[in-house]
Amino acid sequence: MLHRGQESTDGTGGGELTVPMAWLYAEYIADELLRTGDLMPPTSFEFRAGRDALALTIFLSDTDGELSGIRVVTQLETWLSLTAYDQPWQDWVAERMAQLAATAAESGAPSPDLDLAAEAWRWLEETELLAPDLDAVPGGAAVVGEEDGPKVWTPAWQLGLPLGHLAIHLF
Repeated sequence: MLHRGQESTDGTGGGELTVPMAWLYAEYIADELLRTGDLMPPTSFEFRAGRDALALTIFLSDTDGELSGIRVVTQLETWLSLTAYDQPWQDWVAERMAQLAATAAESGAPSPDLDLAAEAWRWLEETELLAPDLDAVPGGAAVVGEEDGPKVWTPAWQLGLPLGHLAIHLF
């Protein structure tokens, strides 16, 4: 199996499978951050939304194309700033995805990392999850239980992003 950026020894690519190591590593880091935070059950859709949003942030913020285990701790502040509430995260993701797609098109080489990132982004944009409506105050009184309050269908990325942000803080 080939790692991204490497060719077979004969230089032709050899038709071998290219392993999307950058995306898989970003997903692994996101998964570990969320599991450490213990915010949601790992089998929930909310966890997946948090993992995918955080993995996209990690993958797309790696401008050098070399995620390094040693650099993870030094990148936490960058990831915190990118996932902060007042940041245009959705626009940033769209811009970075377009930049990476253009680079991949210029090189003519397949990019399985980008394909997996695009699939995660598509899921985050197209999937809606039922979540508490934080903007609604029923009858002007506080809601006793989380399950008793009003719910609203929310794009998965809007739930996953703050979950990922909080997981970074708890790490």
